[in-house]
Amino acid sequence: MLALGSLAFATPLALIALLSLPVLWWLLRITPPTPKQVTFPPLRLLLLLRPKEETPAHTPLWLLLLRLLIAALVILALAEPVLNPQTSQNTDRPLLLVIDDGWTATPRWRERLTRADAILESAQRDGRAALLLTTVAPASGETIQPGQLMPAGELRPVVAALQPKAWPSDRAATVQALNQARLPEAAEVIWLSDGLRDDESGEAAYALAERLLRLGPLSVIDTGREDLSLTLLPPTTSAQGDTVTLRRPAGANGTRSVTLRAATDQGRILSRETISFAPGAETATLKLDLPSELRNQLSRLEIEEQPAAGTVQLLDDRWRRRPVGLVSGGAVETRQPLLSDLFYLERALTPYAELRNAPVSELLQREIAVIVMADVAQLVGGEGRQLEDWIERGGVLLRFAGPRMAEATDNLLPVRLRQGARQLGGALSWSQPQRLGPMPETSPFYGLGGASEVSVSRQVLAEPEPQLGEKTWLRLEDGTPLVTAAQRGKGWVILVHTSANTLWSDLALSGFYVDMLRKVIDLSQGVAGSGETADLPLPPLTMLDGFGRSVEPAPAVKPLPARALASTQPSPRHPPGWYGRLDSRQALNAVNADTLLRAIDRWPADATLLNLDQTSRETRLLSWLLTAALLLFLADWLIGLALRGLLPRLRRPATAAALLLAILLAAGAQAQPRRGTLSASDEFALKASLDLRLAYVVTGQADIDQMSRAGLYGLTEVMYRRTSIEAAEPLGVNLEADDISLLPFLYWPISPAQPQLSDAALRRLDQFMKTGGLILFDTRDQAMGLSGTAASPNTEKLRQLLAKLDIPPLMPVPDDHVLTKAFYLMQDFPGRYSGGTLWVERNPGGDKDGVTSIVIGSHDYAAAWAMDANGRPLAVTVPNNPRQREFAYRFGINLLMYTLTGNYKADQVHVPALLERLGN
Repeated sequence: MLALGSLAFATPLALIALLSLPVLWWLLRITPPTPKQVTFPPLRLLLLLRPKEETPAHTPLWLLLLRLLIAALVILALAEPVLNPQTSQNTDRPLLLVIDDGWTATPRWRERLTRADAILESAQRDGRAALLLTTVAPASGETIQPGQLMPAGELRPVVAALQPKAWPSDRAATVQALNQARLPEAAEVIWLSDGLRDDESGEAAYALAERLLRLGPLSVIDTGREDLSLTLLPPTTSAQGDTVTLRRPAGANGTRSVTLRAATDQGRILSRETISFAPGAETATLKLDLPSELRNQLSRLEIEEQPAAGTVQLLDDRWRRRPVGLVSGGAVETRQPLLSDLFYLERALTPYAELRNAPVSELLQREIAVIVMADVAQLVGGEGRQLEDWIERGGVLLRFAGPRMAEATDNLLPVRLRQGARQLGGALSWSQPQRLGPMPETSPFYGLGGASEVSVSRQVLAEPEPQLGEKTWLRLEDGTPLVTAAQRGKGWVILVHTSANTLWSDLALSGFYVDMLRKVIDLSQGVAGSGETADLPLPPLTMLDGFGRSVEPAPAVKPLPARALASTQPSPRHPPGWYGRLDSRQALNAVNADTLLRAIDRWPADATLLNLDQTSRETRLLSWLLTAALLLFLADWLIGLALRGLLPRLRRPATAAALLLAILLAAGAQAQPRRGTLSASDEFALKASLDLRLAYVVTGQADIDQMSRAGLYGLTEVMYRRTSIEAAEPLGVNLEADDISLLPFLYWPISPAQPQLSDAALRRLDQFMKTGGLILFDTRDQAMGLSGTAASPNTEKLRQLLAKLDIPPLMPVPDDHVLTKAFYLMQDFPGRYSGGTLWVERNPGGDKDGVTSIVIGSHDYAAAWAMDANGRPLAVTVPNNPRQREFAYRFGINLLMYTLTGNYKADQVHVPALLERLGN
């Protein structure tokens, strides 16, 4: 090395080439530049015959100096000049370079390698040998060993290729390696440290520093406290949601903000949130607010600004909440949630499960672990068969009783039930609410606390059978079963003999309710990895490197014992990553909830402590000189083109306004939406949603459909004249194709010739009744035998239809029902006929504002309401009595007022006015 003050040349022999500059001067001077080319004008040939000398005989002086400067810069660059070169005082000793290469060293990793390369370059200029020692076990699984002593220049590419490992440093093993290795008796030691302890006390780092001091002077280079590695702890789940905690070593006092990124297996970003440390705080928390659908797609949390294995959390199925479907026999939408069947279920399960509210058929189209049905007495259409198949494959069905189930139920139960319910004051009555009795040891609920606080005032009773005791998981004090269960195939059917809300018991208000539901969810096979393969070793799938990136497993990686996953520490044999099978993976992370990083705060007194930034760095001028030479060469090339007249002349860009306008017009024309005729479903949706309309079911029989339309038309006209309701023309509804959820009222004339409905149509009807719609079934005969033995063909058809729907218990209209006073005061409800019974829902409840979802009559109401365009009746009443038709209109108005306004007339505030009207 040749040193000239603060400037040194690593290859000084290259400077000899400067002696060739005079020769280059002479060659460039006698070589004239290329003559300038001029366009020949044939028409002015005679005017330009005089010869004119335009080409110089020699290169201009300024161009000559420019080219000499280019040559000088290239020669100086080849000499590798260094500004402010750093030299060691121990040039007679070899260099031992120690590098921490665990994941905790990833902050500013590129700067660490740059500093190591500068150290080796300085040793190379001094002609020194060097050897490398890393403090992390190699990925091959071998023990830590120092490298071979070699020229410092040959070690530079080895250091440049270093990558951090995904497991921490082992400084105790490094000391053992130093004790067993053959090392130079005297050396200069430089340790690029991550600044963190690898044990709780920090003794291992101190022991390594003392061992290195025996070899020679020791310099320790690390980052400041603010740049030490962060750790991302596993997220925690509570009733308030999911919380992510980020931890930094103690001693960092400043504020710091980083970005937490949530991603799926495919790398799709689900969320990016900022998480900030308060001044002096060691932890920062963030509430992870993701919809349940996105939450279960989440498989990776990571810190963007500091990619490392310790700032990545892989989330497997153990963290994901199992999908639980909720199905209610009551209304889906409710104005009084405290009376809803699902209110308490949702509150109890939300922190621990992914809840999905949908019909059974929709739930079974996706992965589902548990289905909870609250007071569902009858499954609609083919849902029962689908549900049975799902249970056989391992699904768990949890059912709660209620008023519907007390009247009738299906066969998808663990035990047979008695019709009716046991309640206080009933035939099978209690003198006081019953408490829970002792739980059998075989019950999944055994050992749960809080059961003594629960009381039950009403339940459905199980029929006695020999296996009833084996199927009982929970009893009352009097010995009657409260929870029964039976296994079907790989799944379970469980019945809670009381309601899911507070209607029949205070179970839903207890902590035992939450624990009981969680135990039921644990029975499901919703978590991958459970079952027969739970004890098998987990083969490696995808590993994490030191930067937290996914890589293929190395040959040294071994399968992970399934039962030892929680206690396994990351190592070359078991690095962090995914283990198991593709359909049931489990994650091993570099950081767990107990990981706590601490800064090294004690060093030997003889060690020299340096900061990664606290150095007077040398500057290599090679790249600067070559860049300057290249720029001057380009300038020389452009000057040569200009002297020869070959530079293209600047021309004004041609205007393309017309073309641009045409393009914009064409694009605008394509952007215009195509207007055409609406589809039948769209046209129906527009009519049903833009105006209030009465609707009737199209039976396919022309005479019945025409009478239904005329009847609703007549009722619409009468309502317009007598009330403030302004309805548009009636709509005919095809139950197989039309969206009836947009309608409030549906008139259904029963006909024996009407074809059977598909499962999809039955589900639409079930949803319509549970979301606030009202259906008037009309058998159109004089006396309906719904509950008797003799029945007309129309009534028998109605029975077949209702058997496939989840119909609540019915009763004849009582004298104080809102239908008797919604608009007119009336006690009879005639149509074309009279004398039959009008049936309504027995307990509509507060969840539907007290409005029944079903009304069944037999009086051919449409025929009584029907009128032509001139207002003349189309059918005579039986008997032919104008007053009977008037009362038929009044019943229709009462029914629609009841449908549209609810049961407000049942409030006590209306009682005085009603009594006064009755008195008059």
